[in-house]
Amino acid sequence: MSREESLQPFIDFIRELDKLKGVERKTRPLGLARFENSAEHSWQLAVFALSLASFAPSSVNLQRVISMLLLHDIGEIDTGDMIVYATEGLEQRKLAEERAVKRICTMLPANLSSSFQELWHEFEAAETPEAKFAHAMDRSIPIILNLANNGQSWRENGIRCEQVIARNGPPVETGCPALWAYLRQKLDEAQSAGWFGAKEKKEG
Repeated sequence: MSREESLQPFIDFIRELDKLKGVERKTRPLGLARFENSAEHSWQLAVFALSLASFAPSSVNLQRVISMLLLHDIGEIDTGDMIVYATEGLEQRKLAEERAVKRICTMLPANLSSSFQELWHEFEAAETPEAKFAHAMDRSIPIILNLANNGQSWRENGIRCEQVIARNGPPVETGCPALWAYLRQKLDEAQSAGWFGAKEKKEG
């Protein structure tokens, strides 16, 4: 096998990942009218984790955290993104996402494919210190953007303050207690400002 041929699986993989740039989420980037995409979201999480290294438990392998965050949403290439507050059909969506992750990762050589799938499963299980810290990043960034956007996606999707706290509080507080203490105070201020939806949440 030539050197060029040995590179082809990696080129195919990265070209497939480019599709993540077309997966729309529900939050708008600051100052822009369009919605963010899942590739932007993953990049921002990884940089946030790197920035908050001093708030992570001392035992956390930060490189593993960043690797998880860069890979955790690649299954959305096939499934699309679903707002975190939509819980109906969650099990079926996760199974579909798992199949997508396997499809995409098997483009790579077997050892790397297994490693990437392992990282995805570790993130989903949220049991290791690394996965818990990664989850804290994942759940906090949409809150941070909404706080800067006057509750844009909360208002547009009818999301109430108690939903945000119930869905995001446990994983953020578990993975990065100082971050949740900060966000919890800001959420109270956002509620006073009327930045949450008053109606029932909508899926999609």
